[in-house]
Amino acid sequence: MFAKNEGTLDRAIRVIVGLALLAGFFLMPEAGYRWALLIGVVPLVTGLMGSCPAYSLLGINTCGLKK
Repeated sequence: MFAKNEGTLDRAIRVIVGLALLAGFFLMPEAGYRWALLIGVVPLVTGLMGSCPAYSLLGINTCGLKK
């Protein structure tokens, strides 16, 4: 569906950041900004897919594979 445009390090960082933000959502139920931590879904999904729509729009490719 989408072309891979994320390298291994980029994907790992995105997954870790996404999981950390979502963990904050579930671990801080009284925080007023709790809903903002749901943004962690975006880096988590893009890291798991290996493709970032913003990278595609900007022409960035950290994958290292030659087309």
